[in-house]
Amino acid sequence: MADYLMPVNLDIPHLEAHFVDEVDPHVNPPGVKGLAEIALVGMAPAIANAIFHATASVRNLPFRIEDVLAS
Repeated sequence: MADYLMPVNLDIPHLEAHFVDEVDPHVNPPGVKGLAEIALVGMAPAIANAIFHATASVRNLPFRIEDVLAS
């Protein structure tokens, strides 16, 4: 784990913002809509599955490096 490279912002590919020109009375006052929460829903379970498959013993949240190294 000491040699594991953590992903950083430079590892993310180029992102583009697209604006939809429409009136929506249910959106917030600035008219901002986003998909960030929807896009991130699967990340935590994917990390949990990777840790479990790598260790087959870490089952408690939050995951700590001490728990992974002790397994």
